[in-house]
Amino acid sequence: MQGSVFHDLDFPPASLFGGRELLPVESIFKNHPKACLTILSRTLDTKHGYRILKPLLDRRFKVQAMAPDLPFLVKGTPVEAWFRELRKGRKDPSEIPLSQNLSNLIRLAVLYKYGGVYIDTYFILYSSKTLSNRVKEFYWGAEHEFRFINEFALTFNGNKWGNNGPYLVSRVIKRLFKRHDFNFTILPPMAFYPVDWNKISGFFTKLKTQGRIKTGRSQPASAQWEDLWDSSME
Repeated sequence: MQGSVFHDLDFPPASLFGGRELLPVESIFKNHPKACLTILSRTLDTKHGYRILKPLLDRRFKVQAMAPDLPFLVKGTPVEAWFRELRKGRKDPSEIPLSQNLSNLIRLAVLYKYGGVYIDTYFILYSSKTLSNRVKEFYWGAEHEFRFINEFALTFNGNKWGNNGPYLVSRVIKRLFKRHDFNFTILPPMAFYPVDWNKISGFFTKLKTQGRIKTGRSQPASAQWEDLWDSSME
């Protein structure tokens, strides 16, 4: 995927940005040196953010931080009317933090309008051509990406975690699998999560038996599980 366009979202604030946060970015350019990377972040789209990314820019890697403009992103999409009603207070965001669901919407809108590859900022790439809720590749205006963003508008539920994110992807893909004119390759969870989120603490305790935690040797990417990593180190 030389020359691919990558999109990153949910970076930590620029004030907390360090070596660990830069590792996923470095993994993108290690595997795709000609890629274009867009980091969707308000705090990195600043002078301070520019200084953080300058070492990459000095090496002529194509990376740019941009503050997401959600009204612009949803304009002309199936979710525009839903977002307008939300801003007018006519849509109830419910219990799940609205910021989480708006992040889901930004992912879908960016891919729908510009195509490319979306990857969470705590993902480390080892190879290419992967598809999960955390790593998605689409062409601009692709029919299946239209289905994702349309699903968001039609089935939004702010009371159920994941309904507008990973479960949304699963619902759409499950329906598409019934058709013969769509060709998807979806890898199992082990390809992306060699260590389950509730087992990460096992890396910081003495093993009582061999083989307590098994990790894949050839997965294309892995998640850092940053919050759990921090709590395990305390």
